[in-house]
Parts: sequence; C-alpha cells; structure tokens
Amino acid sequence: MGTEVTRILSEAKRQGRAVLTEIESKEVLKAYGIPVRTGQVATDPESAAEIAGKLGYPVVMKIVSPDIPHKSDVGGVRVNLGSPEAVRSAFIDIVRKARLEKPKADIQGLLIYQMVPEGVELVIGATFSRQFGHAVMFGLGGILVEAAMDVVFRLVPLTREDSLRMIQEIRGRKILGNFRGKPAANVNAVADIIEKLSALVTDHPEILEVDMNPVIASAAGAIVVDARMALGEPKKIADTIYSSEEIVTGMKRIFSPAGIAIIGASGDPSKLGYSTVKNIIDGGYKGKIYPINPKADEILGLKCYRSVHEIPGKVDVAVIVIPAKNVADAVTALGEKGVAGAIVISSGFAEIGNDDLQRELVATATKSRVRILGPNIFGLYYTPANLCATFCTPYTEKGPTALSCQSGGVGMAIIGYSRSNRMGVSAIVGVGNKCDVDEDDLIEFFGQDQNTKVIAMHVEDIKDGVAFVRAAGKISRQKPIIALKAGATALGERAAFSHTGALAGDDRIYSAAFAKAGIVRVSNLEDLLDCARSLGKMPAPKGENVLIVTGAGGLGVLLADACSKHQLELMQLEKDLDQAFRKFIPPFGATGNPVDITGGEPPETYEATIRLALEDDRIDALILGYWHTLITPPMAFAETVIRAKKAAESVKAPKPIVASLSGDVEVERAASLLETHGVPAFAYSSEKAVVVLGALYRWARMAGRIRPRS
Repeated sequence: MGTEVTRILSEAKRQGRAVLTEIESKEVLKAYGIPVRTGQVATDPESAAEIAGKLGYPVVMKIVSPDIPHKSDVGGVRVNLGSPEAVRSAFIDIVRKARLEKPKADIQGLLIYQMVPEGVELVIGATFSRQFGHAVMFGLGGILVEAAMDVVFRLVPLTREDSLRMIQEIRGRKILGNFRGKPAANVNAVADIIEKLSALVTDHPEILEVDMNPVIASAAGAIVVDARMALGEPKKIADTIYSSEEIVTGMKRIFSPAGIAIIGASGDPSKLGYSTVKNIIDGGYKGKIYPINPKADEILGLKCYRSVHEIPGKVDVAVIVIPAKNVADAVTALGEKGVAGAIVISSGFAEIGNDDLQRELVATATKSRVRILGPNIFGLYYTPANLCATFCTPYTEKGPTALSCQSGGVGMAIIGYSRSNRMGVSAIVGVGNKCDVDEDDLIEFFGQDQNTKVIAMHVEDIKDGVAFVRAAGKISRQKPIIALKAGATALGERAAFSHTGALAGDDRIYSAAFAKAGIVRVSNLEDLLDCARSLGKMPAPKGENVLIVTGAGGLGVLLADACSKHQLELMQLEKDLDQAFRKFIPPFGATGNPVDITGGEPPETYEATIRLALEDDRIDALILGYWHTLITPPMAFAETVIRAKKAAESVKAPKPIVASLSGDVEVERAASLLETHGVPAFAYSSEKAVVVLGALYRWARMAGRIRPRS
C-alpha cells in the first residue's frame, strides 16, 4: 500500500501541487483499506449521462480540479440527480459557474458516483501541529460540522481503543445508537477508519491535512463519500537536547543544591537581591550560601564574593538578579565553575520583545551546559531541601504536590491558596519565558522525586510538544498530572484548507496532547488548585461504581447532577445492598443512589451507612453530603467520618472519599479536620468535591488503574 501512496504523492509534488484531487485522495485512502465511494469522471454532458445510467440513479456530480479544493464554494457539487436530463443540465451549469469563479482553474471533468444509502453523516480528518505533530479528528459531519463543532482530536498513533473512545466523547454520540427508530451505526467500522487514518499519516507525515466529510455510517458499515488532502513539510518545534538522565541529574542539583550563589545579592532591603538572600536564609536552607557582589564584604551576615570563581566550595545552582544585558556573561562564568543551573529572576528578555538577548542567553547556556530556569520568574520553592530561592514571600509547608506556572501572578495565587488551605507542597516553580527548562524537564524530575505524588501545571504554551507528551506519558501512569491551559485561542499558523484544519485550533490540539499524555485537564485556576491539594490524599479507584450518602435530599440531587457533568457513574444498588442500607435509615429516608439518611439522624446513622459503603466490595468510591444540624454538628460529623474510615480500612482496602459540607461557618473547621485525615472536603459547595473525584477518575482511567467491567 505504501508504494501506491508514494507514487501519488510524488506525482503531485512533481507537478508542484500541495493539494490532491478527490480522486487522488480516495486512491490514497483505498490503499490503506479505508472504504470510499468511487465513481467515474465525465468530460462532457453526454458522457456524464452515459456514466450515470450505468451506475444507476440517483447520482452525485462533483467538479474535479486541483485548483478548486472547496468545490461547494464554486457551486461544484450537485446531489440526488435522477435523470439523464438532470445530469446533462447539471454538468453544463457546474462548469459554467466554475469558469466564472475560477477562470484559470484546470477543470479535469466531473466525478460521478451513485448516491450513498442513508446514514449518519460524520467527519473524520487529520491535521498537523508544529508543537505536537499529527492529530486525528472525529465528529459529526455534513452541514453540522461547522455549526455544531462537535469534534474531538487525538495525537497519532492511535489504537483501536483510542478510536472507540473518541467516538464516545462527542456530545452527539447518541445519534450513532438506536436513535428515533433507526438501527445503530456500526461504530467498529467507524473506529477502523479512524485507526487506519492514523496509520496513514504516521507512515506519510508529508500529508499535513486530511478531510473526509461526509463519512456515512450505518448498520452495514461506514464509507467515505468525499475526501481531500494537503501536502507539505512536517516541521516540528523541537528544542530538547538533553537525555532523561541528564535532565534528572541537572534538576536534582538545582532543586537540592549543596551550595547556592546569588548573583546580584544586595544589602539594600529595597532590592530583589536582598529579599532573595533573606528568603533563602529564613526558609531554613542548610547548604552553603554564597552572595555575589563585588562592592560588598558581607550581606545578612554572609561573606560576599566578587565572582563565582572566588567561591572556594561547590556551587550547584545560582540565582541571578542582575540587569538582563549582563546575564549571558554571568552564565558563562557559571559554566566555567561547573554550576548545573541558573534561576534567572531578571526580566528584560523576550517578554518585552528583546528576542535577540534571549537567544544569546540560550546559546551561551547551551555552550556552557548550564540549565536556565526562566528568565523573568519569581524563582522556585522546594520544601524537601528547605529552599526558598525567590524574592517573594517564603513558603515552607511540606506536602506531596509540585506546582509550576508561567505567570508570577498565578504563582502568588498558588502560594496564597496553599497557605490558606494549609496545603503542603513539594515545590512551587516559576518557568516564565521558558527559554530552556520547561514542563517536560520538570515532569521528568518530579516523576522520580519521592517527595512528589501529584504534579500540577499552569501552562500558556508548550515548546517541544513531542518531548512533553513523551515525558508526561511515562510519568502520568504512576502519578497524576493536572494541567490548566491558559490562552485557549487558535495558533493562526494553520490555513483553513479543510474543516479539520479550521476546527483544530490551539486549544483542541492541546486537549488531544493532554489526552495522549494521560494528563487531567481542568478549566480554571480554582479547579487546578483544588485537584492539586486533593488527588494526593486519595487512593486510585478500582472500578466505576460511585455512591452518594447524604443527610439532605436537595444536596444529594445537586451532587448527582455534578456526577453526570464530570463523567462519574452512579451505581445501581442491588437488592441486598439496598436492603442493608434501609436497616439504618428512617422510613421516610430514601435508598437507591443517592442514599438519603435525612437531616434528623445522629452520628451513629452516618457511621453505620459510611462503614457499609466502605466495606462493600461493589462500591468503589464514596461521596458524602452533609447538612448542618444540631443532632449531628459539623465537628461530630467529621469525627464520625474519620472513625468510620479508620474502622473500614482496618478490614478493607482504602477507597476514595470526598465530602461536601453545607451549613454555618463551623463546617469550615470540620472540612479542615477531614482534610487532615485524607478526605478532601469542601464547605458551601455542591460541586467541588465531585470535580476532584472526577479528576481522580479521569486519571485512573487513563493510567489503567480501573478494572474493566465484567
């Protein structure tokens, strides 16, 4: 199949064409076993009528021209033609209009084929991103493709499982089932086309864009009715020059240095060089601290040095807070000293349009083998080493979550949230301009870091998408990675040759990349931080069965609605389990799911129902809804949950539990107590608890942690 495709592509290139005709596109698809509707080309009205008669009415007619990729734009498509007269008339009219719209177009004739039987119209395509490479698209097609924009993307290569998941992810997936009396479409046939298209663009990366619209799916199978392709050179952005081992070795020295130099250290409290030295001292860092200032003898009781060359001991990392124009020279000196990395707080580079200065910095760092974090950042915190290498407020609360961000403002929000919620962190890292160290470097490091269980990232852009997906795909199976993508706008570098390209955009390709890498994507900063603080507290679920136990029916309904929104499956209680719950709740309570024990019940009822849920092997995760009453006050509720959890875990494996607390201000203290015992809890919210549990489930599914349904 490769030989035929190569021949077609080579001929198009020889002719200087970047666009294949429909006939050529379908021949390429056929070579990969993708079913297509074929026909014959007519060059005049009489031959058109003759061909239509042989094929059988009704027929479709389409103009064939390498210069007219969008046939409908010039009136180049007619459907449901049912007679010789209609065919002859349509031929004349199509050619006439095309000549008016595109006088210089090479019109090779009209393609005629028999109308396809009725079915669901779909669109399947592929597009190329300079960051991430090829992605395949699937969604509702025909006239709905641009109106509904109900499409999903995945990076290649795809497996059959990936293809089937894409089909399940579109909003309109029900139309492929037994819908309004029509038999269900053959989704396996659709998945087969998606999978084979992935193989095609993987084998022939010069095919930058494919648009198959419509693809008609029915109970009998799926067939491509229209297709077009665009060719080009698949140039990717790729900056990574270090191996995984080199990355981890360098990051270890940067995050846990034996010695740290501050280039631009100052004794003036109004200067960044002063606050940086002070934070490193106040944060409890135990290594050697070397202020660099040629005009000072000591700063904050520490001896100063004129340059890094004068430092007698080993230096692993330097913090740079000097004017941008001097940074490259400082990095050269660091390389001569054998320093592993530089935390460049200094601004004045590409963020203000000074790209040449930033390129000079990168070239110098690469030559000197010094990793650069920044420039234009607030610094980094790494609590296992008591390192506060930043000019901002110190933060020393240890925990299992590592966070990174491109924005200093977002970084300060992370610190404020962490302190307010008493969320311990392993690291908070600013990446700023990301001239060198970026997210894939951090993922490599935090992936092997025993102090980190969860990785959370605020991302504005990804430089080397291939390295990012490779690193995250490796680590995300062991540790949850959560990402907030800011700036969800189109790249503007992709020509709208096809529906696929027009609908791709920056944001959709990033979603595809995150899905490929096993990353949980969230939509706002609050969700990023809530998930960052919560996912490390919970075990991975073993199955999809989620149960709600609530003390308020209305809260239970809201929690159930949130479960539907966040792809959580509320289980159907089997008869014996339903009866077991009924033993503990009043007659006017409700079983099923949610289990409503009502607001008038004492702590004993909460404890009995929670233990039953945690000890029954059919239940995989538990959502608790609490309503503040005097019979079970907030702190009594929290203590009851903790007691029930401890008792259940003495006989059964732990399960994820989240809690939503409704009530007066006392519920804040109760939520805090639950958090300290491994139960993510949220006051005054019916959705946050479900958001974090939904994120845990999305990660567990991608990581293969959930057992398949029997």
